[in-house]
Amino acid sequence: MNAPELRRPIVGNRVELNIFTTLACNLKCSYCSIAVGDVLGSQGKVAYSLDTLDAFIATHLADKEIYVTFYGGEPTLNIPFMAALMERHPTFRFQLQTNGTLLHRLPEAVLTKLSNVLVSVDGAEHTTDHYRGRGVYRKVTANIEKIRPKLGGKLTARVTWGHPDISFDELDSLLPAFDYVYWQFTQAEGFYDAEAMPRKKEALSLLIDKFFASPALYPFIPLMGTVRNKVLPSRAREACSGLSQCRASTHILNILPDGRIFPCPDLTHRPEMQQGDLVANWLKASPLQPTPAMPCESCEALAFCRRNCMKNLYVGYVLDDAPYREQVVEPICELVKFMGAEIDRRNPHAWFANAPLAVRREITDCEIYDYVEVMP
Repeated sequence: MNAPELRRPIVGNRVELNIFTTLACNLKCSYCSIAVGDVLGSQGKVAYSLDTLDAFIATHLADKEIYVTFYGGEPTLNIPFMAALMERHPTFRFQLQTNGTLLHRLPEAVLTKLSNVLVSVDGAEHTTDHYRGRGVYRKVTANIEKIRPKLGGKLTARVTWGHPDISFDELDSLLPAFDYVYWQFTQAEGFYDAEAMPRKKEALSLLIDKFFASPALYPFIPLMGTVRNKVLPSRAREACSGLSQCRASTHILNILPDGRIFPCPDLTHRPEMQQGDLVANWLKASPLQPTPAMPCESCEALAFCRRNCMKNLYVGYVLDDAPYREQVVEPICELVKFMGAEIDRRNPHAWFANAPLAVRREITDCEIYDYVEVMP
């Protein structure tokens, strides 16, 4: 990718509109990243019109493949907006990221058009209820059963892996209810002490063991994505134009209900991160870019990690937040490197060469890669 291309607001041929339908939420999860900077609850439903959105798309995104993630807050608190956007743009791809408690309210016309539903859980019942409230897990799983026959796409568990007692068994138990499991390590201090790290590594090793031992695909997205990036390293570079695999440097636009645009949903409280405004109809290149302050270029994981979380790198190294760097960024990087080394020990190239064609296709082309960070 040449320098002029990398300076464009959107790098590549596709763009993800991560649309906050509202900043309100019906839960109070104890670690919520959107709550940082008092963002959560600071705005109600979308304040701009669909005509305004269309004018922005026509000006800046006319030649791009567009896919939309409905986000929040809790996006299902604004179902009419979701339905109206889907009806107006039937050729877009749509994903929903939700806490799952209101899924039963979604009309069939919306469900059938969703390529993927990311449902936020934190593990099984005890762990999810610990962070989200009593009875939440059972409500979510009951809603999943109600909507599954009407859903056009896939169901993915979006796990925030924080609790030190989360084990292999707990993560593995999610698969009967979901098509895929994705996890992201909690981006908060206090989850990576001397007792928690060995437990996380033990669970990772067991997950990786089962992934390589399973005759069929073991559908854990971070394991699938890491194997893909190791076996076909060009895929990792192509997906993010050689920049950050989380898409924040290239082609994701997080649009707040008031129309302001940011490259990362967790940095919407920082004015220097604003990269556009839908209402004022302007857009510039993402300010969240790799810098020499970040240690990625010399890291052995770069080839498969591709600077996965730019928010972590920005806060830890550019803002030089030492406690966050030492208690969050560095432990997560250690776990990613551990995961890569454990996968290497199982010879992913030989495994891929012998895998059934259907499994190989899922590893290389799984659509869920477009909607998540792949790395945890």
